[in-house]
Amino acid sequence: MSNDSILVRYVLECISRIEEDASEGRDAFFASRRIQDAVVRNLQIMSESVQRLSLEARNLTPEVDWRSLAAFRNVLVHGYLGLDMERIWKSVEEDVPDLKRSMVDLSDRIGGS
Repeated sequence: MSNDSILVRYVLECISRIEEDASEGRDAFFASRRIQDAVVRNLQIMSESVQRLSLEARNLTPEVDWRSLAAFRNVLVHGYLGLDMERIWKSVEEDVPDLKRSMVDLSDRIGGS
């Protein structure tokens, strides 16, 4: 299995954990620091992992805004105390599902399992 395949599988695992942690909805997310911490941590890991994908793999998914994803990772890692949980939740609802589709497609293209 290639390094890209391993990374994509890891990203999909993080996305699965984010989906599970956020499954109780917006109100539960904002009411629980534990849920927020779990989601943010998995977003960090996910964002770090996608940055390690090869240029070839990233070029197979031009729909992903790789620069924005890298910038988002930097905010998550370096600005934890000042994180905007509204923005985090919006990302969980809007960006994570799009990234999941792209990662599933990429996994199919590079032969991941």
